[in-house]
Amino acid sequence: MIVGIGVDVVQVSRFKAQLQRTPALLERLFVPEERELHVRSLAARFAAKEAIAKALGAPAGMNWQHCRIEKDEAGDPYVVLDGSVAEAAAKKGVVHWHLSMSHDGDLATAMVVAER
Repeated sequence: MIVGIGVDVVQVSRFKAQLQRTPALLERLFVPEERELHVRSLAARFAAKEAIAKALGAPAGMNWQHCRIEKDEAGDPYVVLDGSVAEAAAKKGVVHWHLSMSHDGDLATAMVVAER
């Protein structure tokens, strides 16, 4: 059963400019393993985290460090939650996430489906 759906689109150039204006955002938004990625991949991960928050109903107190995107051995992305975001997902009964991310030109997109 679907609990929530989230979609987000990020303009890569705008996201890059924001990271340059506010360097602390890199640490606030991404776990150490994510911080070394190309800005297009960072923008796609940010879109995924935003989509996850939307699928959960944008819970108050969400810590971006409690949500990360990893890749399996085939290179497919998947969601890893802990802390505040895992608690919000548990309250909604989420046990499985479907995630799609992409970037093309100056746009990065992500869509998630949260299931019970």
